[in-house]
Amino acid sequence: MSTHVPRRTVLAGAAAVAAAGAAVAVSGSPAAATGNGPKPTIVLVHGAFADATGWSDVITRLTHAGYPVIAPPNPLRGVASDSAYLRDFLTTVTGPVVLAGHSYGGVLITNAATDNASVKALVYIAAFAPDAGETVFGLQNQFPGTLLTQDQLEFRPWPGGIDGYVRKEAFRAVFAGDLPASTTDVMWAAQRPGDTSSLQEASGAPAWKTIPSFYLVAKEDRLIPAAAQRFMARRAGAHTVEVKASHVAMISQPRITADLIRRAAR
Repeated sequence: MSTHVPRRTVLAGAAAVAAAGAAVAVSGSPAAATGNGPKPTIVLVHGAFADATGWSDVITRLTHAGYPVIAPPNPLRGVASDSAYLRDFLTTVTGPVVLAGHSYGGVLITNAATDNASVKALVYIAAFAPDAGETVFGLQNQFPGTLLTQDQLEFRPWPGGIDGYVRKEAFRAVFAGDLPASTTDVMWAAQRPGDTSSLQEASGAPAWKTIPSFYLVAKEDRLIPAAAQRFMARRAGAHTVEVKASHVAMISQPRITADLIRRAAR
């Protein structure tokens, strides 16, 4: 690649290719003032112990509905750096944007969308929606019910810190109890760990204070208790839908997940 091509230009081109390849689009949002203008691009952000393929069925539904969709990788290295990564990624997306985050991905959309006028709505799918100064660990344990304890994690070093993985014997119960064991065995083997420092890293100024928000509460979540999800949704003034689902509601309930994102994008 020529060294004379600016990095921002390369990134913008790559994002455009990804959006075109996804062939995505859907009907508008109360937050995304699309009207007769362009439909918003839906940007889907995965959390820890997963990757962007968890959005596959949701992407298919949104694409068929006509929305441009992009599901970028989440580095899972820390709140500030991951949020900065997403913030920079959003500069390569043209036009209005609806951000949806699952689990720890909710922390990223909360931080990356702050002061970004292109982001018209935030959608939290069984996700953390922290206020300034709050942490993932604090919110996860604010209400009883989480099964993700230190005993259910195993730790492996990487050059910049320590990664946490959910143990195989706990993965299905903690993460995806409404999916077949044959599916969750594959998910466990392919899980992407998160750096353990992110659990105690404080979040910044929340975008949900100024951007319309939507929240899908997973009533059978064993990682983020439903009570914690309801608390965060209510505090954000989010339009809220509840569904009988495990933590991976976007996998077990893709239609309901896609419908809520479409509502946000009208």
